[in-house]
Amino acid sequence: MEESINRGEYQPNLAKQSSLRLGGSFKSTLSGRSNPRNSPSFRRLNSVRTPRKEGRISVGGALWFRSNHLLLWLLLITLWAYLGFFVQSRWAHSDKKEEFSGFGTGPRNTNTDAEQIQRRDLLASDKSLSANNETGADIAGISKTISVALAKKDNDVPSHRKTSSKKRSKSRRSSKGKSRGKLKPTTEIKNTDIEEQEPEIPTTNNTYGLLVGPFGPMEDRILEWSPEKRSGTCNRKEDFARLVWSRRFILIFHELSMTGAPLSMMELATELLSCGATVSAVVLSRKGGLMSELARRRIKVLEDKSDLSFKTAMKADLVIAGSAVCASWIEQYIDHFPAGASQVAWWIMENRREYFDRSKDILHRVKMLVFLSESQSKQWQKWCEEESIKLRSLPEIVALSVNEELAFVAGIPSTLNTPSFSTEKMVEKKQLLRESVRKEMGLTDNDMLVISLSSINPGKGQLLLLESVSSVLEQGQLQDDKKMKKVSNIKEGLSSLTRKHRIRKLLPLMKNGKVASNSISSNSLSRRKQVLPNGKGTIQQSLKLLIGSVRSKSNKADYVKSLLSFLEQHPNASTSIFWTPATTRVASLYSAADVYVINSQGLGETFGRVTIEAMAYGLPVLGTDAGGTREIVENNVTGLLHPVGHPGNDVLAQNLRFLLKNQLARKQMGVEGRKKVQKMYLKQHMYKNFVEVITRCMRSK
Repeated sequence: MEESINRGEYQPNLAKQSSLRLGGSFKSTLSGRSNPRNSPSFRRLNSVRTPRKEGRISVGGALWFRSNHLLLWLLLITLWAYLGFFVQSRWAHSDKKEEFSGFGTGPRNTNTDAEQIQRRDLLASDKSLSANNETGADIAGISKTISVALAKKDNDVPSHRKTSSKKRSKSRRSSKGKSRGKLKPTTEIKNTDIEEQEPEIPTTNNTYGLLVGPFGPMEDRILEWSPEKRSGTCNRKEDFARLVWSRRFILIFHELSMTGAPLSMMELATELLSCGATVSAVVLSRKGGLMSELARRRIKVLEDKSDLSFKTAMKADLVIAGSAVCASWIEQYIDHFPAGASQVAWWIMENRREYFDRSKDILHRVKMLVFLSESQSKQWQKWCEEESIKLRSLPEIVALSVNEELAFVAGIPSTLNTPSFSTEKMVEKKQLLRESVRKEMGLTDNDMLVISLSSINPGKGQLLLLESVSSVLEQGQLQDDKKMKKVSNIKEGLSSLTRKHRIRKLLPLMKNGKVASNSISSNSLSRRKQVLPNGKGTIQQSLKLLIGSVRSKSNKADYVKSLLSFLEQHPNASTSIFWTPATTRVASLYSAADVYVINSQGLGETFGRVTIEAMAYGLPVLGTDAGGTREIVENNVTGLLHPVGHPGNDVLAQNLRFLLKNQLARKQMGVEGRKKVQKMYLKQHMYKNFVEVITRCMRSK
């Protein structure tokens, strides 16, 4: 069938061709001319008669392009503009321009990948070394040393050893093969950055107290909510969200310990991401336990803290440094990119002269200084005047806030509340959490739990706190002994009186005296358990103290030893002491506590993030009358203040005794503190103050 159709199509074509040929020959005969077959006219005539189809198309296309050359040029310009835009966008948003463009800027960056791989190998070897050292310590029978490293002296990373990629791959394959067999002894690597390790506090011990917590799993079980379930907490209606949306920020962490400055920077990065910003973190020292938390929150941490971080910061709209320790990085960044100083906001969270001396040479070069409290701002400006340092602009004050998760568990309205997790339900869950944690710690309703959560070092004053607590416990023990001795003396007097009078007439009196003896002793014991100031017969509570944070990277080993030595000399106090490890899950500790103590020495606490967290949970605060604590705690309203140093020990002990005997005063102070937090120290208050910093420092579009 197909063949017949093809034949049918072919026959008309033959007819047309034959007719053309006939017509051509007929025309030539009529004209009376005969052209030779090889003549040009003959070739031209025959070529015109039967042109090829491909030839017609090519000629038509050329004619079309000739007539539409303007459209062709527009098409080429459009493609060229699109290509240029694509290249420019890739160049602007790429962190590795050399890989994108195909060539590098110099020989110094040729080994970047190799150095990063080698750095990871060194970190892995360090971890294996520390694990082997711990195993050796256990075998040697060292029972009172912990296997947790403390703060590093410097922020430098170990030097990189130059090895080829082939050697590294061979060593990795060999190590994988040998790991299945016998363990190969690890080569000793000298690390001068690690300080002396702090002594171990066993979980069950009669000398140092008890180690309890952390209670993260208990929080998840009782609250039926965990930080992993959190979603975006950005309030899109606020000015902060509108300012940071689609902007790029670089945040400089001086370390990753679970202390105020790193935690505050981590929460700032989380809020920026939630509001649609792009955030990259530069970590100068990776000591601490926040790296996993940064990964969970999807905060990008740059592998390099020099060239790569400088290039990334150059493209950012704002650079925020979160500690005075960041001075060295800021100085190098400004040297590489002088114009970048106008986009640096330096959020200084320290208030000691040594930090000022460390950073004074570049304070005048950054766009703006940001402080936590009014007292800190005045102190740093005073030091600047003494050193004749003129700042580029007036400093701003951005106080810290209670993070959303803690406020949510405390029953304070937050963006995490849902119909299933309303504030009323969270208050009920917090009470259940309190009961569970106290039961786990072995506490009863008659125990007043005092907590102090911070890194263990002389500036935090834990040793002075132990001295005050010990004096309260010893005085209470002496008072109990005196009362018991007085009761026993009364009994002995009455018994001697009955022995002296053995006359039958005095037998009823003797019986009455015996009854009187029992009544006197019982009355004295009941008075010992009553609180005299309120006269309501409230049972007097016993004092318990919980100290954190054990195994923090900011702890000082010698100072920890001094605390343990003090407890060895005061064994009666050790039965009332608890310790807890460093953790970010502190809602359970605040829920279980009755009083919070912040005993910072010297110029006092810069601000006191833990102070406002404790107040959010309705705890009265006993703090030193200095620094940011003086601004936060209102004496006799939200807590009680005492002087710094040894003169404050007696006042602190008196304040502890007062709260120990007055539960009503504790409750009232806690209520007032919670009101102040809701008025001044929630997330929206902090970011409202940050708007001014961003407006003045951030690069305009």
